[in-house]
Amino acid sequence: MARHGVAMVWLRRTLRLADNPALAAAVAEADEVVPAFVLERRGDAAWPEGASSRWWLGRSLEAFSAALAGRGAGLVIREGDAAEVLPALSREFGATAVYCDCRYEPDLAAADVRVAATLERAGVTIRAYNCSLVTEPDVPRTVAGGPFRVFTPYFNACSNLPLPGLPLPAPDRIPSPPIVPRGIQPGTRTDTAGGAPQNPGIYWQPGEAGALAHTERFFSEAAEDYESDRDRPDRFGTSRLSPYLAFGEIGPRQLLADARALTEHGSAHPAAAGARAFVRQLYWREFAYHLLHHFPNTTERPLRPEFEAFPWVEDSVGFEAWRAGRTGYPLVDAGMRELLTTGWMHNRVRMIVASFLTKDLLIPWQEGARYFWERLVDAELANNTLGWQWVAGSGADAAPYFRVFNPVLQGEKYDPEGVYVRTWVPELAAVPNRWLHRPWEAPVAVLVDAGVSLGETYPAPIIDHGEARVRALAAYASIRGDGASGLGRS
Repeated sequence: MARHGVAMVWLRRTLRLADNPALAAAVAEADEVVPAFVLERRGDAAWPEGASSRWWLGRSLEAFSAALAGRGAGLVIREGDAAEVLPALSREFGATAVYCDCRYEPDLAAADVRVAATLERAGVTIRAYNCSLVTEPDVPRTVAGGPFRVFTPYFNACSNLPLPGLPLPAPDRIPSPPIVPRGIQPGTRTDTAGGAPQNPGIYWQPGEAGALAHTERFFSEAAEDYESDRDRPDRFGTSRLSPYLAFGEIGPRQLLADARALTEHGSAHPAAAGARAFVRQLYWREFAYHLLHHFPNTTERPLRPEFEAFPWVEDSVGFEAWRAGRTGYPLVDAGMRELLTTGWMHNRVRMIVASFLTKDLLIPWQEGARYFWERLVDAELANNTLGWQWVAGSGADAAPYFRVFNPVLQGEKYDPEGVYVRTWVPELAAVPNRWLHRPWEAPVAVLVDAGVSLGETYPAPIIDHGEARVRALAAYASIRGDGASGLGRS
């Protein structure tokens, strides 16, 4: 491999020092390394970054800049079209190579082809590395040579692939030019009007240090009960690592290695079962990228063509009640308010609120996907697309068309003591457990004692779930003639 005097590391969603193949290669192959980040103008793109992502990115760049400084390097941040900014930076620093992470989202992958061509015309070599996935999205393939559409066969196929190498250590030192002029200061990307979480800093610590702290907490405290507790929003039973993965502040290869360290002990280790369940969730994310790679139009259109004819309805009033957490269904409202406040929502609750939007209200899944994209700090296009199409029944590995989550029963099962609802819907805090997930059925005296007035203190249900379920089943039955009855696993 030819050695370079100066190389640039073009950082995107790999804002970490450890297990960063692009950074490690640059340090190994160049005398000096210039870490650079381009704030790309993507306002006219199909999926520009949402407000919550912009908030996280600003904080993450601040943390990464400080981490680089501790290893002897600076961070150059410029704004503009990467196809123009990177050749200019290469001339400015005399860089002859650019190292970067692969991007797999359709628009971004296409943009990277254009950037690579521009750099190569300028005489600058570009090398891209898989920094964000365990397995490349075009691997594995079915026996017939096509992509997988169902998760379990995909997971089994991945399990038969060679294990990835051990995570790379962070470089002890990053040789950098003596003077690194700063264009834009880290943390200045704060244009989050209209969609940022209300109090994100209380709940999150963006950056690699935060990712490592969350990882340590999960494997030492929560992994043992993860298999059962990951469905319980009333418990701190999930890893909450999704935003750190989304921004590349920790890599899936590192998490896979940490999980395998527990499963290697077999069932003897108390956290082995939880670690195995966690590995499946890592590969669910991989599956999302696999699908997006092979079916790039699914960000806007259903994977299952019969759903093009689904009779969605326009309901601006219902959509606004859903967004605001004012549907009258406590678990749905709790989830939407958690999202508004923290930029995150428990995964079980995500499925329930998505089912309510698409099946109780019959509002198109694309509208929910765009709202989540704007609000989630862990927004990833592949995950967002798979999740919404899965719940709507229009995508790969989709739940059967007849699965319509009952928000009352789901609340009673997964939040039996009402801890989650009382946290995010405080006006119901004094309602007894028996009535908490169905306050409209409580005797008036009970509500009065609890300080609740339906329609005033807390809204009455905006739709009857039983009637909505019947309507949803009729809507799904209307498109079943050409194969929609086989909508996947339950």
